[in-house]
Amino acid sequence: MPRENEHHDFGSCDRGRCYGRHVSGDRAGLDGRSCVMGVRFVSATANEVLDSRSRPTLAVHLLTAEGRGFSAGVPSGASTGSREAVELRDGDDARYGGQGVLGAVRNVNEPIAELLTSRVFESLEDLDRAMIELDGTDDKSSLGANAIVGVSMAAARAFAAADGTPLWRFLGPADGEPRMPVPHFNVLNGGVHAANDLDFQEFMIAPLGAPSAAEAVRAGSEIYGHLKSLLRERGHEVGLGDEGGFAPEIADPADVLQLVADAIEGAGYTAGRDGVAIALDPASSEFEKDCVYRVAGRDRSSDEMIDYYAELVDRFPIWSIEDGLSERDRDGWRRLTERLGERVQLVGDDLFVTNPAIVRDAIADGIANAALIKVNQIGTVTETLETLAVCREGDYAAMVSHRSGESDDSFIADLAVASACGQIKSGAPARGERIAKYNRLVEIEALRARE
Repeated sequence: MPRENEHHDFGSCDRGRCYGRHVSGDRAGLDGRSCVMGVRFVSATANEVLDSRSRPTLAVHLLTAEGRGFSAGVPSGASTGSREAVELRDGDDARYGGQGVLGAVRNVNEPIAELLTSRVFESLEDLDRAMIELDGTDDKSSLGANAIVGVSMAAARAFAAADGTPLWRFLGPADGEPRMPVPHFNVLNGGVHAANDLDFQEFMIAPLGAPSAAEAVRAGSEIYGHLKSLLRERGHEVGLGDEGGFAPEIADPADVLQLVADAIEGAGYTAGRDGVAIALDPASSEFEKDCVYRVAGRDRSSDEMIDYYAELVDRFPIWSIEDGLSERDRDGWRRLTERLGERVQLVGDDLFVTNPAIVRDAIADGIANAALIKVNQIGTVTETLETLAVCREGDYAAMVSHRSGESDDSFIADLAVASACGQIKSGAPARGERIAKYNRLVEIEALRARE
């Protein structure tokens, strides 16, 4: 595969520091442009639908005074940080095992709809701040983050349309240029995403050397197909986890890494940062208790986990590790960053929960060097854009992410391009809710080529 830096508009790895490539900016303001004339909404409605895990979620629909409709599907996570914005579930065991979202639907249809139709909103930030004020809690637990974020995403589309700007430009900084992100394909699932004994949650492939998004998607598909063949050849099942990756009964992460590296090479690609690298999301908060980590039947301390990651980085073409330690292990995170922060990207997910204040503190404390960006973790598009701005200002990388419970909404693809963060993960190159994001990237790339 060509070297990533042969193509000026695609890529995510600055090999000098292994940080995500992004557009830097001097301003401290939010991304997303204001609409000169504002937007008046005449209705806001939601209904209960199913996500990719067969759990209820919301579909939100907004109608403007011009008669234009805008919608959004709300994602939901399985592995969640303790400080995430709170999604509202009904708790009625007689419906969906208590997982129904009729309360959140009602909050969109009644108080939020009343707010949205009460006046003209000058900008997305204006609308989002009004919803935050209406909710009145620090964690959006009154109206529900799942109600608020669905309205925020649909409203972002409405403001972009009113501005006459594609969403993949509208959500970006005024002084920046869009950039196509490198997709990180989750090809093998474990942890809470799969019914197997593998403790690490995600094993991803990242075509850092691809010359375009279309070629990156091709690489992901071809390697995914070859991995399926390898699993069968070696006597493993090829059932899928929540995010479309394979979920074989393999307990040792090193064995999985070798399998993925073999699949990369077997599909005709170079394993490494000039070709296709490997990214990990152990989701360590899920197998940690009192700073003791149990992996493949063995207990490890924080320092032993750091040694373990260093060994894996030495043996395999790993370029990124997400949630390598628990959100409760802040001192361990600092030592992990000191040990490996100049060698690999260290991404905080549960640790940061897309919260700008938390990310700002982590930058000051020297913890991690990248943040995962999930719109529903913080609960509004505006606050998500604020977190992305904090990352740019602090020279932190950012990776836009889906959730394990998804719909066919491709909003995050536009967000990743607009923010120029250079990285996105949306599961395997399989299953409709996952490929909707990857196909949208290819579509945006084609649209940009015609400009």
